Amino acid sequence: MITLRSVALFLLAAVLEIGGAWLVWQGLREHRGIGWIAAGVGSLGCYGFVATLQPSSDFGRILAAYGGVFVAGSLVWGMILDGYRPDRFDVIGAGVCLVGVGVIMYAPRGG
Repeated sequence: MITLRSVALFLLAAVLEIGGAWLVWQGLREHRGIGWIAAGVGSLGCYGFVATLQPSSDFGRILAAYGGVFVAGSLVWGMILDGYRPDRFDVIGAGVCLVGVGVIMYAPRGG
């Protein structure tokens, strides 16, 4: 159950961070306006709180592992919202990152 909660928090963090960055991008680069930017900043602020909800108290481990979720999530976000088509190297790289998440966060540790 703890692992499931941790994975759910990583996914929520990815939606908030990637979504927030995308909203800021849309506001600035696509000239959609200050409302989009403000929503993005709010989303990014909420992301900052989500990591504190992880069951582990090891900040460095959580953020290192989250980096792999961010990489894979960014590719998925780009596919869904921007029509980006990752090549096989993008997919392989994201897979390597997700394996790293598993090793960093969920490998059995003695002691």
